[in-house]
Amino acid sequence: MTTTSESPLAVAEPPSANTARPTPPSPSGRATSALRWLGRHWGVALSALVLALVVLWALVPGWFTGASPTEIGGAQRLRPPSGDHWFGTDQLGRDQFARVVYGARASLAGSALAVLVGVVLGSVLGAVAGWFGRWVDAVLMRAIDVVLSIPGFLLAITIVVLLGYGILQAAIAVGMTSAASFARLIRSEVLSARTSQYVEAAVAGGARPRAILLRHVVPNSLGPTLSLVTVQFGVSIIWIASLSFLGLGAQPPSPEWGRLVSDGRGFLASNSYLVLYPALTVVAVVLAGNRLARHFAERQKR
Repeated sequence: MTTTSESPLAVAEPPSANTARPTPPSPSGRATSALRWLGRHWGVALSALVLALVVLWALVPGWFTGASPTEIGGAQRLRPPSGDHWFGTDQLGRDQFARVVYGARASLAGSALAVLVGVVLGSVLGAVAGWFGRWVDAVLMRAIDVVLSIPGFLLAITIVVLLGYGILQAAIAVGMTSAASFARLIRSEVLSARTSQYVEAAVAGGARPRAILLRHVVPNSLGPTLSLVTVQFGVSIIWIASLSFLGLGAQPPSPEWGRLVSDGRGFLASNSYLVLYPALTVVAVVLAGNRLARHFAERQKR
Protein backbone atom coordinates (compact mmCIF):
# COMPACT_ATOMS: atom_id res chain seq x y z
CA MET A 1 0.00 0.00 0.00
CA THR A 2 1.35 3.36 -0.96
CA THR A 3 0.92 6.53 1.05
CA THR A 4 1.14 10.04 -0.17
CA SER A 5 2.94 12.78 1.72
CA GLU A 6 3.90 16.30 0.95
CA SER A 7 7.25 16.67 -0.72
CA PRO A 8 9.92 18.31 1.44
CA LEU A 9 10.83 20.40 -1.57
CA ALA A 10 7.40 21.92 -1.83
CA VAL A 11 7.53 25.66 -1.81
CA ALA A 12 5.20 27.45 0.56
CA GLU A 13 2.82 29.87 -1.03
CA PRO A 14 3.77 33.50 -0.61
CA PRO A 15 1.56 35.57 1.65
CA SER A 16 -1.29 37.17 -0.12
CA ALA A 17 -1.13 40.82 -1.06
CA ASN A 18 -3.94 41.59 1.34
CA THR A 19 -1.95 40.37 4.35
CA ALA A 20 1.29 42.03 3.20
CA ARG A 21 -0.14 45.51 2.83
CA PRO A 22 -0.95 47.61 5.88
CA THR A 23 -4.60 48.28 6.32
CA PRO A 24 -5.37 51.92 5.46
CA PRO A 25 -7.14 53.88 8.16
CA SER A 26 -10.87 54.07 7.80
CA PRO A 27 -12.64 57.41 7.24
CA SER A 28 -13.92 57.30 10.80
CA GLY A 29 -10.38 56.72 12.06
CA ARG A 30 -9.06 59.68 10.09
CA ALA A 31 -11.85 61.85 11.43
CA THR A 32 -11.08 60.77 14.98
CA SER A 33 -7.37 61.53 14.50
CA ALA A 34 -8.23 64.94 13.06
CA LEU A 35 -10.49 65.73 16.00
CA ARG A 36 -7.80 64.67 18.46
CA TRP A 37 -5.26 66.90 16.68
CA LEU A 38 -7.69 69.83 16.80
CA GLY A 39 -8.25 69.21 20.49
CA ARG A 40 -4.50 69.36 21.18
CA HIS A 41 -3.74 72.23 18.78
CA TRP A 42 -6.93 74.27 18.76
CA GLY A 43 -4.91 77.50 19.02
CA VAL A 44 -2.94 76.64 15.86
CA ALA A 45 -6.13 75.75 13.99
CA LEU A 46 -7.84 78.96 15.08
CA SER A 47 -4.81 81.02 14.08
CA ALA A 48 -4.70 79.39 10.65
CA LEU A 49 -8.42 80.07 10.25
CA VAL A 50 -7.98 83.75 11.11
CA LEU A 51 -5.13 84.16 8.63
CA ALA A 52 -7.04 82.28 5.93
CA LEU A 53 -10.05 84.56 6.42
CA VAL A 54 -7.94 87.70 6.18
CA VAL A 55 -6.19 86.39 3.06
CA LEU A 56 -9.60 85.82 1.48
CA TRP A 57 -10.51 89.40 2.42
CA ALA A 58 -7.48 90.58 0.48
CA LEU A 59 -8.03 88.33 -2.54
CA VAL A 60 -11.82 88.37 -2.96
CA PRO A 61 -13.29 91.16 -0.82
CA GLY A 62 -16.51 91.09 -2.87
CA TRP A 63 -17.39 87.74 -1.29
CA PHE A 64 -17.78 89.38 2.12
CA THR A 65 -19.30 92.79 1.39
CA GLY A 66 -21.15 94.44 -1.42
CA ALA A 67 -20.50 97.98 -0.19
CA SER A 68 -17.85 100.25 -1.64
CA PRO A 69 -14.99 101.23 0.68
CA THR A 70 -14.73 104.71 -0.85
CA GLU A 71 -18.33 105.64 -1.64
CA ILE A 72 -19.42 108.64 0.41
CA GLY A 73 -22.91 108.66 1.90
CA GLY A 74 -23.65 111.90 3.67
CA ALA A 75 -26.96 110.71 5.09
CA GLN A 76 -25.29 107.63 6.62
CA ARG A 77 -22.46 109.36 8.44
CA LEU A 78 -21.40 108.11 11.90
CA ARG A 79 -24.03 105.37 12.11
CA PRO A 80 -23.36 102.83 14.89
CA PRO A 81 -22.91 99.12 14.07
CA SER A 82 -26.13 97.53 12.81
CA GLY A 83 -27.40 94.83 10.48
CA ASP A 84 -26.89 97.11 7.49
CA HIS A 85 -23.44 98.29 8.56
CA TRP A 86 -21.73 95.68 10.73
CA PHE A 87 -18.91 97.99 11.82
CA GLY A 88 -20.88 101.22 11.47
CA THR A 89 -20.04 104.11 9.16
CA ASP A 90 -17.34 106.76 9.36
CA GLN A 91 -17.55 110.55 9.32
CA LEU A 92 -18.12 110.52 5.54
CA GLY A 93 -20.78 107.82 5.57
CA ARG A 94 -18.49 105.08 4.23
CA ASP A 95 -19.17 101.52 5.37
CA GLN A 96 -16.51 100.68 7.96
CA PHE A 97 -16.73 96.92 7.50
CA ALA A 98 -16.09 97.32 3.77
CA ARG A 99 -13.09 99.52 4.52
CA VAL A 100 -11.67 96.95 6.95
CA VAL A 101 -12.17 94.13 4.44
CA TYR A 102 -10.69 96.04 1.51
CA GLY A 103 -7.93 97.37 3.77
CA ALA A 104 -6.62 93.81 4.17
CA ARG A 105 -5.22 93.95 0.64
CA ALA A 106 -2.96 96.92 1.31
CA SER A 107 -1.90 95.70 4.75
CA LEU A 108 -1.13 92.12 3.74
CA ALA A 109 0.48 93.04 0.42
CA GLY A 110 2.68 95.62 2.10
CA SER A 111 3.68 93.18 4.84
CA ALA A 112 4.40 90.41 2.33
CA LEU A 113 6.58 92.76 0.29
CA ALA A 114 8.41 93.86 3.44
CA VAL A 115 9.14 90.25 4.41
CA LEU A 116 10.26 89.44 0.87
CA VAL A 117 12.67 92.39 0.83
CA GLY A 118 14.00 91.42 4.24
CA VAL A 119 14.50 87.75 3.32
CA VAL A 120 16.19 88.45 -0.03
CA LEU A 121 18.45 91.23 1.20
CA GLY A 122 19.25 89.47 4.47
CA SER A 123 19.95 86.16 2.71
CA VAL A 124 22.42 87.80 0.34
CA LEU A 125 24.27 89.62 3.11
CA GLY A 126 24.26 86.65 5.47
CA ALA A 127 25.35 84.16 2.81
CA VAL A 128 28.22 86.36 1.61
CA ALA A 129 29.41 87.03 5.16
CA GLY A 130 29.20 83.40 6.25
CA TRP A 131 30.77 81.91 3.12
CA PHE A 132 33.70 84.23 2.50
CA GLY A 133 34.45 85.04 6.16
CA ARG A 134 37.54 87.00 7.22
CA TRP A 135 37.38 90.72 6.51
CA VAL A 136 34.15 90.40 4.47
CA ASP A 137 32.39 88.83 7.44
CA ALA A 138 33.87 91.39 9.83
CA VAL A 139 32.80 94.40 7.76
CA LEU A 140 29.26 93.15 7.05
CA MET A 141 28.62 92.01 10.61
CA ARG A 142 29.82 95.30 12.09
CA ALA A 143 27.52 97.17 9.71
CA ILE A 144 24.62 94.91 10.70
CA ASP A 145 25.39 95.47 14.38
CA VAL A 146 25.15 99.21 13.79
CA VAL A 147 21.77 98.77 12.09
CA LEU A 148 20.50 96.59 14.93
CA SER A 149 21.61 99.17 17.49
CA ILE A 150 19.20 101.72 15.99
CA PRO A 151 15.50 101.38 16.95
CA GLY A 152 13.91 99.63 14.01
CA PHE A 153 10.79 101.78 13.73
CA LEU A 154 12.84 104.96 13.87
CA LEU A 155 15.04 103.63 11.07
CA ALA A 156 11.94 102.75 9.04
CA ILE A 157 10.61 106.30 9.45
CA THR A 158 13.94 107.69 8.25
CA ILE A 159 13.92 105.47 5.17
CA VAL A 160 10.31 106.40 4.34
CA VAL A 161 11.17 110.08 4.56
CA LEU A 162 14.01 109.51 2.09
CA LEU A 163 11.96 107.36 -0.30
CA GLY A 164 8.69 109.26 -0.10
CA TYR A 165 5.25 108.59 1.35
CA GLY A 166 3.14 105.61 0.30
CA ILE A 167 2.40 101.99 1.12
CA LEU A 168 5.09 100.76 -1.30
CA GLN A 169 7.75 102.98 0.25
CA ALA A 170 6.65 101.93 3.74
CA ALA A 171 6.93 98.24 2.82
CA ILE A 172 10.43 98.69 1.36
CA ALA A 173 11.53 100.64 4.45
CA VAL A 174 10.25 97.96 6.83
CA GLY A 175 11.88 95.25 4.71
CA MET A 176 15.25 96.99 4.69
CA THR A 177 15.03 97.39 8.45
CA SER A 178 14.29 93.69 9.00
CA ALA A 179 17.07 92.49 6.68
CA ALA A 180 19.65 92.66 9.49
CA SER A 181 17.84 90.00 11.55
CA PHE A 182 17.59 87.66 8.56
CA ALA A 183 21.25 88.27 7.71
CA ARG A 184 22.46 87.15 11.14
CA LEU A 185 20.30 84.02 11.03
CA ILE A 186 21.36 83.06 7.50
CA ARG A 187 25.03 83.69 8.37
CA SER A 188 24.87 81.24 11.27
CA GLU A 189 23.23 78.62 9.05
CA VAL A 190 25.81 79.13 6.30
CA LEU A 191 28.67 78.76 8.77
CA SER A 192 27.31 75.37 9.85
CA ALA A 193 26.59 74.32 6.25
CA ARG A 194 30.15 75.06 5.09
CA THR A 195 31.45 71.98 6.88
CA SER A 196 28.69 69.64 5.69
CA GLN A 197 29.45 66.70 3.41
CA TYR A 198 27.39 67.87 0.45
CA VAL A 199 29.21 71.22 0.37
CA GLU A 200 32.61 69.54 0.66
CA ALA A 201 31.62 67.21 -2.21
CA ALA A 202 30.59 70.20 -4.34
CA VAL A 203 33.90 71.95 -3.61
CA ALA A 204 35.84 68.78 -4.45
CA GLY A 205 33.90 68.52 -7.70
CA GLY A 206 35.14 71.94 -8.78
CA ALA A 207 31.87 73.85 -8.41
CA ARG A 208 32.11 77.61 -8.29
CA PRO A 209 31.42 79.39 -4.99
CA ARG A 210 28.40 81.21 -6.45
CA ALA A 211 26.89 77.95 -7.68
CA ILE A 212 27.47 76.30 -4.30
CA LEU A 213 25.80 79.19 -2.50
CA LEU A 214 22.76 79.31 -4.81
CA ARG A 215 22.23 75.56 -5.23
CA HIS A 216 23.28 74.08 -1.92
CA VAL A 217 24.00 76.47 0.94
CA VAL A 218 21.23 79.09 0.73
CA PRO A 219 18.32 76.67 -0.02
CA ASN A 220 19.31 74.44 2.91
CA SER A 221 19.65 77.49 5.17
CA LEU A 222 16.19 78.91 4.49
CA GLY A 223 14.32 76.24 6.45
CA PRO A 224 15.09 77.63 9.93
CA THR A 225 13.96 81.08 8.79
CA LEU A 226 10.32 79.98 8.50
CA SER A 227 9.46 80.85 12.08
CA LEU A 228 11.28 84.18 11.79
CA VAL A 229 9.36 84.93 8.56
CA THR A 230 6.06 84.36 10.37
CA VAL A 231 7.06 86.57 13.28
CA GLN A 232 8.38 89.27 10.96
CA PHE A 233 5.15 89.20 8.98
CA GLY A 234 3.24 90.20 12.12
CA VAL A 235 5.82 92.85 12.98
CA SER A 236 5.57 94.23 9.45
CA ILE A 237 1.79 94.56 9.77
CA ILE A 238 2.21 96.58 12.97
CA TRP A 239 4.95 98.80 11.56
CA ILE A 240 3.17 99.47 8.25
CA ALA A 241 -0.04 100.24 10.12
CA SER A 242 1.92 102.56 12.42
CA LEU A 243 3.51 104.36 9.47
CA SER A 244 0.06 104.78 7.90
CA PHE A 245 -1.26 106.05 11.23
CA LEU A 246 1.43 108.74 11.15
CA GLY A 247 0.54 109.63 7.56
CA LEU A 248 3.71 108.11 6.08
CA GLY A 249 2.13 104.98 4.60
CA ALA A 250 -1.17 104.57 2.78
CA GLN A 251 -2.66 107.86 1.69
CA PRO A 252 -6.40 108.71 1.71
CA PRO A 253 -8.87 107.63 0.47
CA SER A 254 -7.12 104.24 0.24
CA PRO A 255 -8.37 101.94 3.04
CA GLU A 256 -5.61 100.50 5.20
CA TRP A 257 -5.92 99.34 8.81
CA GLY A 258 -3.50 101.86 10.27
CA ARG A 259 -5.07 104.62 8.19
CA LEU A 260 -8.53 103.66 9.46
CA VAL A 261 -7.36 103.97 13.07
CA SER A 262 -5.85 107.36 12.26
CA ASP A 263 -9.07 108.58 10.61
CA GLY A 264 -11.19 107.48 13.57
CA ARG A 265 -9.06 108.77 16.42
CA GLY A 266 -10.80 112.16 16.34
CA PHE A 267 -14.09 110.41 17.16
CA LEU A 268 -12.71 108.09 19.82
CA ALA A 269 -14.85 109.53 22.62
CA SER A 270 -18.17 109.47 20.77
CA ASN A 271 -17.73 106.74 18.12
CA SER A 272 -15.07 104.40 19.44
CA TYR A 273 -16.01 101.65 16.96
CA LEU A 274 -14.16 103.58 14.24
CA VAL A 275 -10.91 102.73 16.03
CA LEU A 276 -11.94 99.51 17.76
CA TYR A 277 -12.61 97.22 14.80
CA PRO A 278 -9.53 98.05 12.69
CA ALA A 279 -7.33 97.84 15.77
CA LEU A 280 -8.82 94.48 16.80
CA THR A 281 -8.22 93.19 13.28
CA VAL A 282 -4.54 94.09 13.49
CA VAL A 283 -4.25 92.47 16.92
CA ALA A 284 -5.98 89.27 15.78
CA VAL A 285 -3.78 88.88 12.70
CA VAL A 286 -0.55 89.54 14.62
CA LEU A 287 -1.47 87.13 17.43
CA ALA A 288 -2.41 84.45 14.90
CA GLY A 289 0.90 84.88 13.09
CA ASN A 290 2.87 84.67 16.33
CA ARG A 291 1.02 81.53 17.38
CA LEU A 292 1.88 79.82 14.10
CA ALA A 293 5.48 80.96 14.46
CA ARG A 294 5.73 79.28 17.87
CA HIS A 295 4.22 76.13 16.41
CA PHE A 296 6.79 76.02 13.59
CA ALA A 297 9.62 76.62 16.07
CA GLU A 298 8.43 73.78 18.31
CA ARG A 299 8.26 71.38 15.37
CA GLN A 300 11.82 72.22 14.33
CA LYS A 301 13.11 71.40 17.82
CA ARG A 302 11.62 67.89 17.73
